[in-house]
Amino acid sequence: MKKFVCSRCGACCRWPGAVKLTDAEVDVIAGFLNIPLADFLENHTVITPDRKHLSLCEKENGECEYLAVDSDGLSLCLIEKVKPQQCRNFPGKWNFPGWQEKCAGEYK
Repeated sequence: MKKFVCSRCGACCRWPGAVKLTDAEVDVIAGFLNIPLADFLENHTVITPDRKHLSLCEKENGECEYLAVDSDGLSLCLIEKVKPQQCRNFPGKWNFPGWQEKCAGEYK
């Protein structure tokens, strides 16, 4: 079975849309960032358009607010150690239309 190898291009983090969070993920991310839960909920999450979930906030350009770029120009997830399962599941269980053309990662 081939495994997806991420190239850290950040295409998946730049694609606008909801990153659905579980209650457990909310607690873990807030703790990892050392932010009180109420502050994290108020300032770093939004309700998804279907009003069924919480989602991470996006920057004005649609990028995940936790996307950064390192000195080599590679994308860096500021919450990598505790990133949501939806992010971990890219591209196998979650992806976006045309992701293969935008993502520099590959199955090996």
